[in-house]
Amino acid sequence: MLTDLSIRDVVLIERLDLRFGAGLSVLTGETGAGKSILLDSLGLALGGRADAGLIRTGATEAHVTAGFAPPAGHPVLAMLDELGLPAEDTLTLRRVIEKSGRSRAFVNDAPCGIAALRRIGSALVEISGQHDQMGLADAASHMALLDSFGTNPGLITQTATAFRSWQNAAIALEAAQTKITDARREEDYLRHATDELSKLAPVAGEEDTLADRRQGLQQGEKRAEAVAAALAELSPRDRRSANPASALRSAARALSRLAPARGAEAADHPATAAMAAIERAEEALIEAEGELSRLAHEADADPRLLEQVEERLFALRAAARKHSVAVSELPALLARMRDRLAALDHGEKHLATCIKACTAARVQFGTAADLLSASRAAAATKLQTQVARELPPLRLDKAKFYASLTRNPESAWNAHGADDVRFLIATNPGQDPGPLGKIASGGELSRLMLALKVVLAAGSPVPTLVFDEVDSGIGGATAAAVGDRLARVAQGVQVLVVTHSPQVAARGAAHLRVAKYVRAGRTETDVVVLSATERREEIARMLAGEIITDAARAAAESLLAAV
Repeated sequence: MLTDLSIRDVVLIERLDLRFGAGLSVLTGETGAGKSILLDSLGLALGGRADAGLIRTGATEAHVTAGFAPPAGHPVLAMLDELGLPAEDTLTLRRVIEKSGRSRAFVNDAPCGIAALRRIGSALVEISGQHDQMGLADAASHMALLDSFGTNPGLITQTATAFRSWQNAAIALEAAQTKITDARREEDYLRHATDELSKLAPVAGEEDTLADRRQGLQQGEKRAEAVAAALAELSPRDRRSANPASALRSAARALSRLAPARGAEAADHPATAAMAAIERAEEALIEAEGELSRLAHEADADPRLLEQVEERLFALRAAARKHSVAVSELPALLARMRDRLAALDHGEKHLATCIKACTAARVQFGTAADLLSASRAAAATKLQTQVARELPPLRLDKAKFYASLTRNPESAWNAHGADDVRFLIATNPGQDPGPLGKIASGGELSRLMLALKVVLAAGSPVPTLVFDEVDSGIGGATAAAVGDRLARVAQGVQVLVVTHSPQVAARGAAHLRVAKYVRAGRTETDVVVLSATERREEIARMLAGEIITDAARAAAESLLAAV
């Protein structure tokens, strides 16, 4: 509820601090005293339109601060969290207006946008005035109000769940349709490309493996060429070429004719050392030829291996270029193509399953929505009956209130069902019912709002209601009926009412008088919380006018005693 209101330099108010309690608070005062300034100031704190003309003469800025104590679990707390604003046990809305007309807004001293302030304010206070009917006049709020009044909550939940299931089934159906449509569009290409890639059978990481293998084989080929060349030098196939081994043997035979066959002379002969060296060279040559033959045999183990590796590597790279992907992406591409073909091959069956599921989900939603509509229709009838009982005492006996339910087209169905709910009124016999804010006059609309609040107050999430001159143009028993209904509404929510009716003023739990004074040559508005004696005098003034008589005081006492 609204706990306090601080106003600085707004029109005729220099400095004003007010505190409010639960129940019904009435504000009275002569016409022009400044009651509208209080409502305008509260409206500013709630995100209303700012105007530099509201700044008090001589001041540079206007300030308005409204304090609230929202009930535990109130939706405004989740709203603050959503907006990233600090949430505390108390809630303070502040507005500052500059001479330029620019304004600043704060929630719990944290800066915020005006739209956010207005959204928060609308969750805390609802103002109903002759020219500013909010909340109930907004058709967007009618369904929630009707549901909170008397619709089966289980059906509301069931319908929302069925709608989500239907939406999920519809999304799955759309995805299946898109998948099969895309697959059909490129079926020939997919089948050819899939067959081609399947034959190629790319393997993850294969390109790097083949490239390393190719490099190794290329180096091995160079080694084989060198070994073959060396062998050719040692064992030339051309008989005309010199054979090192034969040359060594010929040299050994030639030297053997010079050296003695045996004995001491043979050991010391100069040709003996040369022959030994030739023998060692021949042995080394035979060993070298053996090693080269072994290396040549290893190199010739699979002469087509390099060719096969290169063919595979080049085929993979050609396929990657063709499909504009990296070689490493070919396995994944093949998998995707197979999936798309599978969607085409098996898509009809899957599509039929999705169609069946979506149809069943829609039927389930339709059944839930029908049950919800029936519950709403019953609640609407009950609401109309209860509001109809409230209208005659409020001098609206010719008016007829309707809680209208119409079926939305399927495109407009949502988690709330298939209904469009609107509150309509016809104020005169034979008149077609129309929107609340367009059919009723200012006074009629204020009283109609009051009648609706009496019936709907228990289900309203707004903890503070403000009525501006709801008793305009009425008196006597009608004014008493207004006061009675305001008091009834105030049993469930906080109510502030600006009134000229003594019957209404007498019902208040708190009474504030708004008055205008001239101080130091300047006109100012002040608000005083009245004591019991002061309250009797104020109600007597409202009854008698400027000259308060003993009869007026007695009448005031009677009104207060009757409460």
